[in-house]
Amino acid sequence: MSTLHFHRSTISTPGEFIAGLTDFGPGRSELFPNSADADLRVHYKGARGADVTEGSGGIWERLHYDWSDPHRVTLTTTDSNTWGGASGYVYTLSPRPDGTTNVDVVIVREGKNFKGRVLAAVVGTIGKGVLRKAFVHSVEAIETRSDAEIQR
Repeated sequence: MSTLHFHRSTISTPGEFIAGLTDFGPGRSELFPNSADADLRVHYKGARGADVTEGSGGIWERLHYDWSDPHRVTLTTTDSNTWGGASGYVYTLSPRPDGTTNVDVVIVREGKNFKGRVLAAVVGTIGKGVLRKAFVHSVEAIETRSDAEIQR
């Protein structure tokens, strides 16, 4: 099992970040490179939660999204061809006095089969940089999107 922690500050508000994180429409892959639009299936989306299958490159997971807390979004893996057990994500959004927001994410990857166990080991070592880069990309893409919406 691998557990990763990433941190980034953003000019996006917690609400703007949650809006980007929970936008399951076309173009999601522009915000989240590891979520291919062709592999995205929204089973349910409500005001504070969603049930979504997403992935890319032959790796998929069904996630329960919970954003009932305006400063925390929890993604719990409920099914996957690779991940099981405690797998998922927790985003914590902390507004700062200067108007920026600290974004902290904890990613847990527990393999449920041989492929998953190998990938979890890779994620915890050489794959950490790839996931960090994807996280930074997502934060910056949400900033850009939020800024563009404000300018309209």
